[in-house]
This record gives sequence, structure tokens and C-alpha cells, in this order.
Amino acid sequence: MGKIVSFSNQKGGVGKTTTCVNMAAYIADAGKKVLLVDIDPQGNATTGMGISKSTLKKTVYEVLINDEKASEHIVHTEIPNLDLIPSNIDLAGAEVELVYHKSREKVLKNALAEVRDNYDYIFIDCPPSLGLLTINALAAADSVIIPIQSEYYALEGLSQLMNSITLVKQHLNPALDVDGVVLTMYDSRALISKQIADEIKKFFTRRLFEIVVPRNVRLVEASSYGKPIMLHDPKCTGARAYKALTQEYLAREEKKQ
Repeated sequence: MGKIVSFSNQKGGVGKTTTCVNMAAYIADAGKKVLLVDIDPQGNATTGMGISKSTLKKTVYEVLINDEKASEHIVHTEIPNLDLIPSNIDLAGAEVELVYHKSREKVLKNALAEVRDNYDYIFIDCPPSLGLLTINALAAADSVIIPIQSEYYALEGLSQLMNSITLVKQHLNPALDVDGVVLTMYDSRALISKQIADEIKKFFTRRLFEIVVPRNVRLVEASSYGKPIMLHDPKCTGARAYKALTQEYLAREEKKQ
């Protein structure tokens, strides 16, 4: 049975989608079967995998709102072992529509149950909010990975996110765990980056991944070209960081087994 991991942070611009897409790509490259589920109405993970949102006829919207099968909305990517359930702007109204849905917090969990056994990992890219779509992702997930930008404001929303995770554990998903925190956009020359890293270490102790992701223009370029960094520039510092991060993550997973 595949492990479901939500990538969540209610603050935008922290490298959440970049982390989700690139870890999914490197895990698939390691021979694991991965399903990437984009539940962000902005559809950045979808475009980041080279899928044109304007041409999509089937998306995660139909899965969540019309109770259609998840398996019927899966598209293959150019990376072997990596599939995608895409998203587009149609999902923008889903939060309101889900309010009237029976078991509204567990719609995604129920939908993914159909395909869960077909994958080693299912990664969910959440929207930058703590609304009903994110709650669905947390209710469906076994664990959460939290990307955090190395700046002061990133710490401000962290307690709010952790509170939401605690509430989901109490009321919807007692097994939900935090796999780890990823420091993104790290600038080793900036004192504030080091201070933020120290603060997060105090809060999360061993849950903070040792590998940090540096600021790297190639990562931004890769997104604009609709490619994971391993296909755009596999030798750049950003690619090396995400490959090492994925190796660290998989090593942690092996220790749990």
C-alpha cells in the first residue's frame, strides 16, 4: 500500500510545489512508482510537469466534486514511474462546493483509496492556504512534509500550520505524522538564514532534514519550462540538493520499516 504524503505550507512562495515536484521525480528515478496529485487551483505542479492546463478535460476537480474515479484522471509524465492527477482553475470553486458534500473532509482520501495500491508513494501538492482542500489532503495523508523558506516571516505561520495538523490528528486522522521540514531558498551568506535554521532546529529537532535547498535560478527556470530540475539541469546546485534530499528521505523511510 502506497504512502500518502502531503506537501503543505499556508504561506505561498516557499518552494512547496518545487519541492513536491522534484522529490517526486527523483523518487520515481530511484525506481519507485509515484503518483503526484495537484490540488492547488493554480495548477503549478501540473505545469511544472509539462502538462498544459488549458487542454485538460479531466482533472482532480471531477474527482473531488463529481465523485469520478481517480484512475480515470491519471496522466503519464515523461518521467518513467511518475504519474499525475492534474489541476486547473476549475478547482478554484471546489472549496465552496465541497461544503455541501457528504464527508467533505475525506473526499480525497476516499478517492485515492482506489489507486493507492498501485503506487509506492502518492505526493499531494497542497494550495498555500489552510482551507478545505488542504484539510482533505491532511485527512488523506500518512504524513506531511513542510517546506519553509529561510526567512523570518516563514516562522510566523509555522505555529498556525502545526495547530491545523494537530486538529486534523484529533478529529480526522489520528495517524498523521510530520515526516520532516525542508529549508528552501537557503542563502548561506545571509545571517538570517542561519538564524532561521537554528530556530527551526529547536522546534523540530530531528525532523529537520539535514539537506537544505539553496536559492538557485535553475530551479525557477525548470518550472517555467515545465520540467523537473533533473530534466532541465541535473548538475546545478538545486538539482544536487533535491537529489540528496530525496536520498535522505528514502534513507529515513527505510529505517522506519
